[in-house]
Amino acid sequence: WGQSDLAGNVWEWTLDWYLSAYASATSTNYANVAASSYRVIRGGGFNYGASSLLASIRNYSTPSFRNYFYGARCSRSAP
Repeated sequence: WGQSDLAGNVWEWTLDWYLSAYASATSTNYANVAASSYRVIRGGGFNYGASSLLASIRNYSTPSFRNYFYGARCSRSAP
């Protein structure tokens, strides 16, 4: 698949439901799969500035919201 340098393509939906604060540093499972109102999106879309293009940039949206700068990335596990 060989994707690289996809920064700024679209905000990417994640598995996590949004919490305003991250889980405790002692946690061994950082995924927040308990249903809530918002899902986490990461990485910034093409219509955002360069400071939003990091994978560490985190935002949220309702799962039913659709927009041209929200999307998903195909991935696979390493062989």
